[in-house]
Amino acid sequence: MFEANRRIILQSIAVGAGTFAASQSFAVGNDGHAAGYDVSAASEYLKTIPRKSGDPVVFTASLDKGPIKATSGGWAREVTMRGLPIATDIAGAHLFVNAGGAREMHWHNSAEWAYVVDGHCQVTVVDPEGVAEVVNLGPGDLWYFPKGHSHAIQTLGPSPCHAILAFDDGLYSEHGTFGISDWMSRYDTKALSQAFGVSDEAFAQIPKAETYIMQGEVLALDGPQARSARELEHARTHRHAMMAQKPKVSTPGGALYIASSKEFPMSTTLTGMVLKLKRGAMHEPHWHTDANEWHYVLKGRTRVTLFAPDKRVAVAELSPGECAYIPRGCGHSIQNVGPEDAEIVGVLDSGTYHESSLSEWLAKAPRHLLANNFGVPEKDVANFNRKRVVISAPITPT
Repeated sequence: MFEANRRIILQSIAVGAGTFAASQSFAVGNDGHAAGYDVSAASEYLKTIPRKSGDPVVFTASLDKGPIKATSGGWAREVTMRGLPIATDIAGAHLFVNAGGAREMHWHNSAEWAYVVDGHCQVTVVDPEGVAEVVNLGPGDLWYFPKGHSHAIQTLGPSPCHAILAFDDGLYSEHGTFGISDWMSRYDTKALSQAFGVSDEAFAQIPKAETYIMQGEVLALDGPQARSARELEHARTHRHAMMAQKPKVSTPGGALYIASSKEFPMSTTLTGMVLKLKRGAMHEPHWHTDANEWHYVLKGRTRVTLFAPDKRVAVAELSPGECAYIPRGCGHSIQNVGPEDAEIVGVLDSGTYHESSLSEWLAKAPRHLLANNFGVPEKDVANFNRKRVVISAPITPT
């Protein structure tokens, strides 16, 4: 027994000595070795890190060339994660409702945000506490429905109404959209009679499937139905007149309008934005620290440059009807490259608005640090603007 233990102890000492010798051997030289406190610089290094190759990042899609869902009163198109795989957290849609049309009462397992592009509509909402709101919207207005809030949209006036929608779920339509006609058409009429306290005959004319957007009579823009609107107080209303507010940023290059939960208290999960760029202007390189961005081009032609995960860069040009998805934290810029002013509408999937910019870093970081970062003498570091511009004006040719 003693001899066996002696052999085990000697073997342990030998192994330990070998390990120590190996570590001592490793510590010899100066090629970035590390052994406890004993570390040194690498003797061989790269001047810059090689760029990674691989497939380009696809972050744009055409919303208005996607599949259409049309019924008697209008249509809708959507772009979800199915068509744009990078868009994991936000889906977008384009809704068009004829004069006299109404998108039937429904609700979602995600929140819904919308920007009214043209026309007028009346929105009816009933929240989980049974509080109802009937409110009229026009161009430049937003609506926001938290998940589970039942709602309907009906056109007012002789012109169609169309809006750009966003949802805080990349697969919102597959994860739960529930409509009144689809639900009630599946019930036995006797069960409906019992539930609502009316005769079976009251349900004889219910459609046998989903009506989605139903055509009806045109409602006058200033008629009794329009005047029946009753808007809730600021903290509880589902409507916000974004374009009637002062822009967050206004420069010779354009304007940026923002509607976060600060301006629109109901909108707790999505912040709306409208960006207007003059010809040649740019929304400077920036990133959002805590939100993904989805945006849609209403007017003009834009170039979006994306500094994507895994150190990849992608550039895409967008025309009206196309959309882009910018993942959280990714650097990006938006430039107007068309012959006319550009207008972009979109959302961030957060109720707060945070934007960090490259120009702010360059302006506020010590010059000796920038000189080190770029490997140039401090005297060669440019004098960057001390005040952030956000939207730069077009560059004047020299």
